[in-house]
Amino acid sequence: MTSELDLVGATLDRLPTPALVVDLDALQRNLELLAALLSGFPIGFRPHAKAHKCIEIAKRQMELGATGICCQTVAEVEAFAAGGIGDILLTNQIVDPRKIARLAAVPENVRVGICVDSLQGLELVAAANRGRPFDIYVEVDVGGGRCGVADPAAAVALARAVRDSGLSFSGLQAYNGRIQHLRNAAEREQAVSKAAAATSVFVEALETAGLAPPVISGGGTGTFDFDRLGGTLNEVQCGSYALMDADYLAVRRPAGARFEAALTILASVISSRATHAVVDAGLKAAAVDSGLPVPRDHPQIAYGNPSDEHGVLRSALGEPLPPTASRVHLIAGHCDPTVALHQRIYAARAGVVEEVWPIVAQGIW
Repeated sequence: MTSELDLVGATLDRLPTPALVVDLDALQRNLELLAALLSGFPIGFRPHAKAHKCIEIAKRQMELGATGICCQTVAEVEAFAAGGIGDILLTNQIVDPRKIARLAAVPENVRVGICVDSLQGLELVAAANRGRPFDIYVEVDVGGGRCGVADPAAAVALARAVRDSGLSFSGLQAYNGRIQHLRNAAEREQAVSKAAAATSVFVEALETAGLAPPVISGGGTGTFDFDRLGGTLNEVQCGSYALMDADYLAVRRPAGARFEAALTILASVISSRATHAVVDAGLKAAAVDSGLPVPRDHPQIAYGNPSDEHGVLRSALGEPLPPTASRVHLIAGHCDPTVALHQRIYAARAGVVEEVWPIVAQGIW
């Protein structure tokens, strides 16, 4: 059986499929583009590592000036801390005492932040943290309709309770995921303005109470170019920009602010006939919650009918279908859950594998 190390130096046609492939040059261009687009603005960036679950990518983001990373699960925090990332914000509510104890066991040289949106949640963190200093962020609902305190007075009470508990009130988590994928730039800008106004209400209430939040974090790949101008957030949490997916590629951006599809699912054509071709990448290789994968090099061919291990390619405008035993690069519809389906990323340049990167915390919480 071919080992991962045996595949370093191999051409992509030697990879077992389906395989998750990152183009190293495109990845680096994406990372450098975000850093350049935020340069000169009074806003930091804390990339969301759930988008790639890969320590090597996180390190590259830190080298380009990221203040830290975001994680979404305790297992991700543990894995990235073990991998050398020293500043991690867990942008989620953790109420299981066993998971809080796991966070408390992360080495103290790693700065760990955690979100709360209720007194009960705070009490659980305070009771199970074993004296471990956490940065506590009060999560506020600025239109996302998910987690978060909805009332400014409640946010003030919660921030005061954080301070009184002996933990550090470190900022606000003010993320609205629902506006990240609005296709039209004008609609997205208007939505960002509305979210910023909602965030400002919370900030002003906290400032009046003498609890000014040091960090106001939110935004993402879809909205950072407006967030950087708004003067409300001082940190953005872009994640998908590093790898990109078909859903985000459909979001309209100015020519100088467009990220590339650095991530593809390499699939083999296992059957081909006049009407369709079948690839070996189905629901276990590509998430379809935000749309189906898109064949990267075949603009007139569509992917469809995914089942566990198969996907079907059909040509709408007469482009010849790829023959049996050929390879097809598919751009994932949604990169985050697609990455979570795989164990490793093949990092390639000019069609040759240079490194094999493990996907950390895959399948555990």
